[in-house]
Amino acid sequence: MQNNKIQTINYFPQFISEAEEEILIKNVYSAPKPKWRQLSNRRLQNWGGVVSQKFLLQEELPMWLENCIDKIIKIPGDLTFLPENRPNHVLVNEYLPGQGILPHTDGPAFFPKISTITLGSHALLDFYEENEEHREHVGSVLLEPRSLILISGPAYKLLHGIDEVTSDGISLRSLLNCNEIGTTYGDTMNEFIILERKTRVSLTIRNVPQVKKGLLNFK
Repeated sequence: MQNNKIQTINYFPQFISEAEEEILIKNVYSAPKPKWRQLSNRRLQNWGGVVSQKFLLQEELPMWLENCIDKIIKIPGDLTFLPENRPNHVLVNEYLPGQGILPHTDGPAFFPKISTITLGSHALLDFYEENEEHREHVGSVLLEPRSLILISGPAYKLLHGIDEVTSDGISLRSLLNCNEIGTTYGDTMNEFIILERKTRVSLTIRNVPQVKKGLLNFK
């Protein structure tokens, strides 16, 4: 990724195996029904507690999510979380075909690093830089099933979002991660392709520095 605005976006294709993906999806859909919160454009689960504007009312994470965190913090080098900033909150989102999320930033409550694992289907994550006059599209990352994306540094301040469409038209060569995608598309790297969406589950794994202990624990 050469653009200096997004050089702190790091993409890891095939971060987990198909077997690990299957286990994670099973755990997501085995959660108690009250764990789901329905929004207009998706539904979600909060794990690790409730995040306010300033702090996390903390609850214990289940082991299947702690295992994901363990794998992320073992990434070599300085790309991942340091031990003192170990992730303590996971947001699970379910997107059906045609669903997405408006461009946004994650806000001041979180340590400025985002990690997201994609399960089930792809997504096209668009990045924007915004000032008082206009919003500029910086680029897009293809999030493949079983991939991990880490966003930190200057890129953390960019808006990011997913269009509400049932398929994505993609010029592979134009992707910010065109040299890192894990799927083989044959001779289509210089062509325009259409990827049909299926149900996608994302695990957004973050650290909230300010913590207050919660009253409930979920195993």
